[in-house]
Amino acid sequence: MLSMIVLLHVIIALSSVTYTAYLFFRPIKRNFIISYGLIGSTFVTGIYLVWSTHSPLLQSCVAGLAYLSVVSFGIAAAQRKAMAHAKNK
Repeated sequence: MLSMIVLLHVIIALSSVTYTAYLFFRPIKRNFIISYGLIGSTFVTGIYLVWSTHSPLLQSCVAGLAYLSVVSFGIAAAQRKAMAHAKNK
């Protein structure tokens, strides 16, 4: 059971990073909502894993902050691109 949740967590996190890259090229409002949902799902499964395995919180937080930094940078770049595109219309 736990290995399935770890696998699900990794798949969601990798999908989130990949989708954020896609979001940069297709910055549509619906795509932002999907990206936020993937980020939330990653954090929910991560919190569950930390809670259920009693893993070291500091190590988990560092990994979570690195992940959040990457996707936040991607989303910010996509938002900037969407605003520039809307301004040029």
